Amino acid sequence: MKPGTVQGESISRASVTAGVARSAARKRMDKNLGMKFTTGRGDSIPGIHVREGVGGTGRITHDERVQIALRVRDGYSSSQIARELGRDRSVIWREIRRNSSSGEYIAGVADVFTFMRSRRPKKRRLDNPALVRFVEDAMDQGWSPKLISLVLARDFAHDKTMQISHETIYQAIYVQGRGELRKDLYRCLSTGRAKRIVDGRGLGRNQSPYKDALKISERPPSVQDRAVPGHWEADLIMSGATSKAAIGTLVERTTRYTILLHLPDGHDSVHVAEAIKNAMKKLPADMRRTLTYDRGTEMARYREIQTALDLQVYFCDPHSPWQRGTNENTNRLLRHWFAKSSDLSVHTAADLKRVQDSLNNRPRPTLNLETPNKRFKELLNQAT
Repeated sequence: MKPGTVQGESISRASVTAGVARSAARKRMDKNLGMKFTTGRGDSIPGIHVREGVGGTGRITHDERVQIALRVRDGYSSSQIARELGRDRSVIWREIRRNSSSGEYIAGVADVFTFMRSRRPKKRRLDNPALVRFVEDAMDQGWSPKLISLVLARDFAHDKTMQISHETIYQAIYVQGRGELRKDLYRCLSTGRAKRIVDGRGLGRNQSPYKDALKISERPPSVQDRAVPGHWEADLIMSGATSKAAIGTLVERTTRYTILLHLPDGHDSVHVAEAIKNAMKKLPADMRRTLTYDRGTEMARYREIQTALDLQVYFCDPHSPWQRGTNENTNRLLRHWFAKSSDLSVHTAADLKRVQDSLNNRPRPTLNLETPNKRFKELLNQAT
């Protein structure tokens, strides 16, 4: 053995522990682990160092694995073995599940499996240039790490080198030395934060009283469960203090299809009502049943909208924009193109249409990775 190498479990000892012939143990380990064994004294597994812990706590020890193997062979349950060793049942169940080979639990093999999993350094997923390019290109298009992870798992189901968890992407962005992604990619996240912090949101916008307006609690049940299409949520994305321009957002609850309203001259009730009417009157009647808004002063002409479009307008409770969850989430996605406090007057109607198309053609996890555009067109075809 090389200096510093600790000899592990011998095949002879492992075979006695498992109650099988020595030759059978060696053959099984050679087949399942692909190892070449030393032919010297003990037939030891080279280079395996089992880090010992304290029995009953922390890392499972070799002696505990020997006891587990004996009890498994005798037909004991995980609960019975756990009580005998003073361990939690889940610890024993997980140990047997993770470290069994061909349906059998052998102490020496379990030591090897544990050693192989604990080796450092581990190969990083982001060492794959093709995966790095996919992640960076997708984030440049405003995709979230979660969406990237889901799409990769779907499109590369049989290629583990092209799969990655969303947490690994976040780690590569925020933790130095955890990946090879561009350092500026945090700007592509919806938060745009350079540091990772706990999420927190404000309580909403200023209250505007609508004594005779319908409340969100009065909406029919079909709106809440998204069973029937044609129910919309709306809001505004505001400019910074130096501009009165705004962008209106209309989001259909069932398909998440989004319509952007160009409001370069202001967001008072006259401009907002006109923009909503012009956008929604192009839709079939079955695709414009209700509209839900918060209690901003820009919706003071809601009765005019109801009459022109023959739909009911409902309002959230005061300071409760989260009740329009679909629209709030959409606005968060749109911040990829329209940063907070930026001057929205620089965006033309054509610019908004390009962003609208890009967002509606993005796969959504809530739609089983189909796009809002596909789902919305299917409903339009049914309505005509």
